[in-house]
Order: sequence, then C-alpha cells, then structure tokens
Amino acid sequence: MEYEFIHDPITGSAKAKFSMEHEVIGPWLEVEVGHNTEKLTELLTALSKRSDRQKNDILVTGQEYSVVFSEEDVTIQTNASLNGVQSLPDELVAEQLDFDQNNVASCGIEDFKVLLHSWATFIKS
Repeated sequence: MEYEFIHDPITGSAKAKFSMEHEVIGPWLEVEVGHNTEKLTELLTALSKRSDRQKNDILVTGQEYSVVFSEEDVTIQTNASLNGVQSLPDELVAEQLDFDQNNVASCGIEDFKVLLHSWATFIKS
C-alpha cells in the first residue's frame, strides 16, 4: 500500500493520497478521522479487540465511510456501496463504467496499524 500525506497549501488541512487500489482510504482518513485523536483511539482499540480475538468482525460506521475489521484484514468502503445505493447518473451506468473499484479497499491489519500511527504522527506536526 503506497501513500503520501501532505498539507494542503491553501487551507493547511491534512490530505492523504493513496495508490489507485487503496484510493478510498485517503478521503476516509480526511473525512472520518481528520485530526480527531478520539477517533484514532477508537479505531486502535477496535483493532486491539479484533487482534485479541475478543470479537468477531467489527464494524465502525462513520458519516460517509465504514470500516470492517475481520480476522485477517481491514476493509474500508463508502456507506453508499455498503448499502447498495446506486448514485451514478443513468448515462454513466449505461456506459458500464466501473466506479466500484474506488469505493472499497482492503489491507492487512498490521499495515493498517502502521497507517493509523503514521497519520497520528503527521497530524501532530
């Protein structure tokens, strides 16, 4: 998983850019986590519970994105894709363009932990 964190030169807000197959993680970090250290703690606690096998899959639902912690990986997806909502205009659907690939991304639990710690360090700087 390749990613880069930057500060927007105009607004100064933290931005996350990811490779194509993990693209949805960037806006998830920006929208659902942002500078919220409580949210980071909630996610790391959920990861810890999942790693300790205290629970089955854990779903953390946000305003626009949801995260599922399973036994081996973490999946982030838009709530629209989770609910099966089709929000594309008919013209794009008729063209059979595949936008779903940008609505869901998965990565390993350890990679996700590293990502969250890296984001926490970045937003503190």
